[in-house]
Amino acid sequence: MSEHYDVAIIGAGVSGVYSAWKLKKNFPGKRIAVFEGSDRVGGRLLSVKAPDVSNMVAELGGMRILDAQRQPLIHALLNEINQFNSLADPIEFYPFPVDTPVNIAFLRDVRLRLQDYQNNPHAIPYNTSPDTFAKTPGAVMIEALDAIVPGITNPDLTEKQRREMTMTAEFNGKMLYEQGFWNVLQVVMTSEDYHYCLDAGGYNSTMSNWNAADAIPWFLTDFGDNVEYFGFKQGFQSVPLALAEEFQAIGGELLMGHKLSSFEQVNGNFGLKFTTELDVTTYDEIQCTASHIVLAMPRRSLDLLEPSCPVLQQPAVKTLTGSVTPRPLFKLFTTYQSPWWVEESGIESGRSVTDMPVRQTYYWPTNEGQPALEGPAILMASYDDGVNIGFWDGYRQKRGLAWKQQLEVLPFTEKRAFTGRLLKQQNVDPQWAEHEAPAAMVTEVTRQINLMHDVPLSETAQTQPLQAAFRDWGDDPYGGGWNSWNIGVQSDNVANQIVQPLPQTHLYICGEAYSHSQGWVEGALQTADLMLVKLESQLGA
Repeated sequence: MSEHYDVAIIGAGVSGVYSAWKLKKNFPGKRIAVFEGSDRVGGRLLSVKAPDVSNMVAELGGMRILDAQRQPLIHALLNEINQFNSLADPIEFYPFPVDTPVNIAFLRDVRLRLQDYQNNPHAIPYNTSPDTFAKTPGAVMIEALDAIVPGITNPDLTEKQRREMTMTAEFNGKMLYEQGFWNVLQVVMTSEDYHYCLDAGGYNSTMSNWNAADAIPWFLTDFGDNVEYFGFKQGFQSVPLALAEEFQAIGGELLMGHKLSSFEQVNGNFGLKFTTELDVTTYDEIQCTASHIVLAMPRRSLDLLEPSCPVLQQPAVKTLTGSVTPRPLFKLFTTYQSPWWVEESGIESGRSVTDMPVRQTYYWPTNEGQPALEGPAILMASYDDGVNIGFWDGYRQKRGLAWKQQLEVLPFTEKRAFTGRLLKQQNVDPQWAEHEAPAAMVTEVTRQINLMHDVPLSETAQTQPLQAAFRDWGDDPYGGGWNSWNIGVQSDNVANQIVQPLPQTHLYICGEAYSHSQGWVEGALQTADLMLVKLESQLGA
């Protein structure tokens, strides 16, 4: 006889374990379980310890939050987590620097410091408009957004107020939500102004063609004036791990290695089928039933489930789930005997940007949030997105194969960079070893890093990484590191409807993808809270 659950939550990312904890706390008598297809909790949060670097945590997934005014939900949650009886050590964060005056901008083969945008504007290799001269890329973007929606950049406005403005705004005689962000930017900026902001900003997908009404308030919250970022002393993944631990401590059930293969409605309940791995080549199928099912997952994961789940095939549900587009993100970390960039380039913290495929390089801080000035150190050597992800395909396994073979990460069949050494080492974080970068990828990243930092040939020995690990979030089952609203979608309506897409069916969906803080844990909490209002009203009925 199969097990029955009051609530089955699929996915142990932030929205999944947060929802499970809240439900179990509020309904201690209900049987609630989280089913996770992989062998770890965290979803797109993946914090790993690099070999031989004891005072740093590499964030292969999400790495930071904004201040409490911009992201109140995550800050409130952290306060609650730090009261958990099951928590051994408090979760602490530190100021996370991004742009400092001495950081590098290597654009169109011209090497600048960020301070040169204003101090040496004649050196900027773009034929920008006269109005752009001696302005930072951020300042140019803010002026462009104000030209699209006058008054939108008023610093006294909240994000909610900005969204209300853009959702009802017209531009060139057409509703803003019916237009693409790239399309409207090209009306108020020259092509050179656009590429100056695109290249120097470090991201490709943020200025691509997604829903302009959502993109503008999102952009101002994430990259506007006086934005503060915070990183986590023991890694961002400590947040979902703490939630999962507390959920189990109060009686919840967490089942790892259970990949949902299908579900259907059976006599008012849901019948679920899971695939579990018995050994490397053998798999088993497990079945259970649930009164309510929560799909705490992004769009791509829902797409992968749809062929075997009749409920997800209904047009009303497909319209809602198809309202966003996954955006790939790629991160690669490298380790060194010492932080060579301090002496070589005079840089201690923040990031440098380039239009080469590596796009962004972060000089990684210690666990205390301090610059690494001596001893073993790490770089986030590449942080890129969008079309740049395809550049790395020639150095790694084909995307999409891992999930089809029931694995989170497909073993790479060619020679990796440091596999032999890692296998022999003791106490190596298995997640670092699992995501080890191939040798050819490391060689190419190093070439671009050296070029960006103008490292002389005589000095390249010290810039050779000791170890390297990467993660491409475009891989299945995630499909992207974040999701963006499609052009023509009225996101407020979708965000409220998708949490229970069929009013008479106890199927719920939550996660970052369908939020107004896409790309952030804040968004996962937003949709989880919306979903919980509906689910808890049913559980309490």
